Amino acid sequence: MSYEKVKEYFDGVGLGERVVLREHIGDTVEHAAEAIGCEPARIAKTMSFIQDGEPALVVMAGDAKVNNTKYKACFHQKAVMIPGDQVEVLIGHAPGAVCPFAIHEGVKVYLDVSLKRFDIVYTAGGNANSTIELSLEELEQHAYHSGWVDVCKGWYVNE
Repeated sequence: MSYEKVKEYFDGVGLGERVVLREHIGDTVEHAAEAIGCEPARIAKTMSFIQDGEPALVVMAGDAKVNNTKYKACFHQKAVMIPGDQVEVLIGHAPGAVCPFAIHEGVKVYLDVSLKRFDIVYTAGGNANSTIELSLEELEQHAYHSGWVDVCKGWYVNE
C-alpha cells in the first residue's frame, strides 16, 4: 500500500513517471545501484531512528554511515534505530522500502550533507522494487524535511 501512496503523491505533483517499478532491486545499496545503473553513493538511503520517543528519518548518501559522535552532537541523544518489526508501523513503509515520502504524519525528516555533492539521487519508492529519480532540489522540496544535518562518515574523499 505504501508504494501506491508514494506513486499517488508524485502523480499529484507531475512527477509520477519518476516512480519506477523494477523487476529486482536487491537488498543492498550496491544491488540497487546495479539495478538502476548508477554509482552506489547516489542511492539516497533512508534510515529510521527514534528521537525523543518519536520516529525520525535521516536520508543520506549510499556510501555514508552514521557517525555516532556527530549524531549525538546534532540531536543531543544517542542514535537509536527503530527495530525492523516496528518500522512500517511507525514510519509507513517496510524496511528496505523506506523513503521520505508519503510517511505517517509527524515523522521528522532530515537530509544529510553527504547528498549535497550530487545533482541527481535515487530513493526507494515505498516498496522493495521501486525507485524514484530526483534532483537534489526535488528531494528537498518533496521530502518536507526539517533541515540539513551532518551526521555521517565514510563519504569524504579524504576519510
